[in-house]
Amino acid sequence: MTAVRGVRGATTVPENSRDDIMDATEELLSEMVAANDIASEDIAAVYFTLTADLNAEFPAVAARERLGWRLVPLINSIEIDRPGSMRKCIRVMLLLNTSKSQEDIRHIYLRDAVVLRADITDAQ
Repeated sequence: MTAVRGVRGATTVPENSRDDIMDATEELLSEMVAANDIASEDIAAVYFTLTADLNAEFPAVAARERLGWRLVPLINSIEIDRPGSMRKCIRVMLLLNTSKSQEDIRHIYLRDAVVLRADITDAQ
């Protein structure tokens, strides 16, 4: 049975630069795809958020230009700027049409973002 499942991921960048955002987004999405054996035609949509200190580029540009996701619906947004929260962080919610169970989904957290969901990344 096919269902829509969410695949979460996050990463950080050293600087607010186009190259850093593009590189980190490409790395994160590539890891998410590899870990979950995702084909682009199975992606329902991808929602990106960035912390307020990142505005040099849209993460969706990396998905389109570097991964070729031209037909995948992509959207960018700013994360809530909560005091004390992680900075220079890119978060992703990838919605996937799949027959995998929620337990089979691998969520990917890279760089400084590994602390955001240690509860699920340690279990994998």
